[in-house]
Amino acid sequence: MKKNIRIGIDTGGTFTDFILFANGTLHIKKIPSTPKDPSKAILQGLSSYLKDRPSLQIVHGTTVATNSLLQRTGKPIALLTTKGFEDVLFIGRQTRNQLYSLKGETKVPLLPSSHCIGLSERTSASGQVIKKISCEQIRKAVNTVKKCRAKAVAISFINSYANTENERAVHRAFENQGIHVSRSSQILPEYREFERTVVATVNAYLMPVISQYLDNLERKLNKVSLRIMQSNEGHISPETAKKEPIRTALSGPAGGVVAAYDLGKRTGYHQIVTFDMGGTSSDVSLIDGQIQRTHENKIGEFPIRLPIIDINTVGAGGGSIAYLDKGGSLRVGPQSAGADPGPACYGKGSHPTVTDANLVLGRLSAEHFLGGQMDIYPERSQEAVKKMGQRMHKSIWETAAGIIKVANANMSKAIRVISIERGIDVRQFVLFSFGGAGGMHAAEIASMLQIPTVLVPKNAGVFSSLGLLQADSIKDYSMTLLRTTDSSSIDSVLDQKFGELENKAQSEMNNEGFSLENMALEKYLDLRYYGQSFEITVPYRKNSDHLNEFHKIHERIYSYSHPDRLVEIVNIRLKAMGITQKVQLKKISKAGSSPDKARLTKQNIYYKGKQEQAVIYDRSFLKPGNRIFGPALVVDTESTTFIPSDFRSEIDPYLNIVLSGKEETRV
Repeated sequence: MKKNIRIGIDTGGTFTDFILFANGTLHIKKIPSTPKDPSKAILQGLSSYLKDRPSLQIVHGTTVATNSLLQRTGKPIALLTTKGFEDVLFIGRQTRNQLYSLKGETKVPLLPSSHCIGLSERTSASGQVIKKISCEQIRKAVNTVKKCRAKAVAISFINSYANTENERAVHRAFENQGIHVSRSSQILPEYREFERTVVATVNAYLMPVISQYLDNLERKLNKVSLRIMQSNEGHISPETAKKEPIRTALSGPAGGVVAAYDLGKRTGYHQIVTFDMGGTSSDVSLIDGQIQRTHENKIGEFPIRLPIIDINTVGAGGGSIAYLDKGGSLRVGPQSAGADPGPACYGKGSHPTVTDANLVLGRLSAEHFLGGQMDIYPERSQEAVKKMGQRMHKSIWETAAGIIKVANANMSKAIRVISIERGIDVRQFVLFSFGGAGGMHAAEIASMLQIPTVLVPKNAGVFSSLGLLQADSIKDYSMTLLRTTDSSSIDSVLDQKFGELENKAQSEMNNEGFSLENMALEKYLDLRYYGQSFEITVPYRKNSDHLNEFHKIHERIYSYSHPDRLVEIVNIRLKAMGITQKVQLKKISKAGSSPDKARLTKQNIYYKGKQEQAVIYDRSFLKPGNRIFGPALVVDTESTTFIPSDFRSEIDPYLNIVLSGKEETRV
């Protein structure tokens, strides 16, 4: 085996996906995850490559940070803040998830109030140090943190975004003691003390967990070049990930969006809805000419004000468990059977899942599941679904169809949130469906939302892993400004401040191994009308076109704009990209329209209340130009695509399956 092998590894809740690029060829692998120790599945998947000791370059998308935060499996931490502001995390904002509910919302913080330590220091909003922190206070704080046995400490002083002096002094003291330190002015140097404190605290909570995981993984991989995917569409070194683990919270789903964006550019699709359905959840995002990013996101109940891809996640995957609620209504998810015990058909579990429902309906082939590499037990699915049907007084077919219908409704709602509810007409978009389970649901979801075209990419089941290899190294920088655009000196101020961020970015990206020739910088401004509370991020341009863009976006979002009103610059942002080598997908010439060489057998399916016979095709034998009319199943080594009777499909030059409604059934 030759050297210079690049591997994308996406660890999910049910499966761990591998995509390997060597000598111009892609190789794929999909194995069950090991949730208790994700590195076990990784080492199992890499075992054949590690023996020969080639030059491996790995980009890894991980759910360790997300799971640790949602399941509260982190280590004890402490928060150091300005005296008098110890309750900032507990007070929070006056926002509620259920605005009209008469019940109070219970929020469980990451640390008890006794671990929130106030220090006598003060910095003004203009950046003047009014009260310098003393060495004696720092010494006492160190002793207090040690007594409460905190494994990491978050530091968030008032107005530290304007002057980092006091925070840096405390940071040095704790770092010298070998304690993990998360400093707010380092990870989020912006005003709004609550959000800044939340980010610093969550980051501290994750530091021991991610550091232990990555140290263990690096030790086992032994000198392999490793990069960690972030939530912002780029990857970073393990050293950076250990210091800022919060940036890896949505790293797996981010890979899928990056892959869809890259494939969209190659195939000519620029308006895309990404639909990534795995075993545990479904992740959806919007690409409208470019990947959409946001600074207003939440992981669990925690607002994370960092630049991340705008992804909406819903607990509906192949392993999502179907059940009857207290009122007797059918529900699906968010509880998942995961990798262990998995769906009933895996041989261990007994609860009916979405995968079991698809198997009962004939939308999965037991003989060709994961290319025939994994044995499944259809009779267990039938038993689990039948038992539920008896409780509902429905047939096994009606029950399975109901499970699919509820799951599809949950997933289509997630797409509506990021599109229709924001005034975006998805009928002008293409649905890119991937993930191990996406292809079985994509056509029906497209019909529900009136999306005319569905694209199921080659290697759909491991598509997010491909995105890891297509991603650049990206770091985001920000600085609060709070200046109006009518100032005569605003251009020189922006030049100076952007210059400071550029110098920092170039230095840090150089440390990541990127020269100036392989680096790209993008500038952005957070703008709002003077007096508003929230801002909109727009690209910065010296000719003031950013103001016109701001008015235009404000009009689209809020249905009004005030071009003559004073505009305030809240933050400046810099996106630094280290350009990496990309996987070049091969374009293949068209063959004939007949897919007969890929034809395997026939199988009964249940669709729209009636039994039909579907043809099963082996995807590896399909060629560009081949046309398939539903009902049909296209099976692959890592996924299955269901083509309903009212859909047709054609294989494009990149071996993607492109589905559309038959002419007589289109809406």
